Amino acid sequence: MKLSLVIMAAGLGSRYGGNKQIDGIGPHNEILMEYSIHDALRAGFGKVVFIIKPEMREMMESLCGYLTRKTALDGSPVEVEYALQDFSSLPEFYTIPADRTRPFGTVHALLCAEPAVKGPCCVINADDFYGPNAYRSMAQELRRLPEAGQAAMVGYLLKNTASLHGTVTRGICALRDGYLGGVQETRKIQLYADGTLRDLEKDQPLDPDAVVSMNFWGFMPSIFPVLREHFHHFLRQIGDDPRAECLLPDLVDRYLREDKLRVSVLSSAGQWFGMTYREDRATVAQALRRLHEEGAYPASLRD
Repeated sequence: MKLSLVIMAAGLGSRYGGNKQIDGIGPHNEILMEYSIHDALRAGFGKVVFIIKPEMREMMESLCGYLTRKTALDGSPVEVEYALQDFSSLPEFYTIPADRTRPFGTVHALLCAEPAVKGPCCVINADDFYGPNAYRSMAQELRRLPEAGQAAMVGYLLKNTASLHGTVTRGICALRDGYLGGVQETRKIQLYADGTLRDLEKDQPLDPDAVVSMNFWGFMPSIFPVLREHFHHFLRQIGDDPRAECLLPDLVDRYLREDKLRVSVLSSAGQWFGMTYREDRATVAQALRRLHEEGAYPASLRD
């Protein structure tokens, strides 16, 4: 069965000041998710599932329609499916607040992709660059995971994921013998020019070498009933809060504490990068140009 790359692309990119998912940042106008797709196909993935807002469908087909002409490592055609994240998939018991406009977060996003995911899957953000080693490690791990009760994630060093241009939110991980012990969602992390990092909410320093989750998860199809149970619990708790989000790190942390899930941590010392703020764009563009020049990527990702 093919490994699926599931790309969460329905976010608005509000802090970045535009739809960063479609910002042509590569030397030939490539968007960041094209690097993720290229790296995943090289690692052995054979299917790409885009989670998008309904109004994005035509745009995404225009941007990534060339994928249907590509072949996976086993020689079979790359499969492409679109999952729509909207309010139509919410359970009947929940009444949507009148002022609710934003999606319900990454747990809901992945639930929307359930009909398209038939086997092991890797779940990523659309607007992050994770590096080719992350996909190779995840592909190997997904092929050995048992069907139920276990998942995987790729962890990055905090110092490689922060921005000098503003604060970020990261899931700081506790590790136990190569497995995830817990995830603490930490907001308002500030990187300074001298390399130090600080949690501005708690006014305390942070370890630059702390392992963080960047929403690079590996799941088996058995995760979907778990997602549904957690999401329904979330909806029953939030009341009329129009901004509450149900996030994958929170779900993972809950089931770790209840001893219902085991998550292997695949480490990456590579430089994650993304565009949290518009000021990050020049740095990312320079890094991608250098990777092309060094031969890490071909002249065109679309051929």
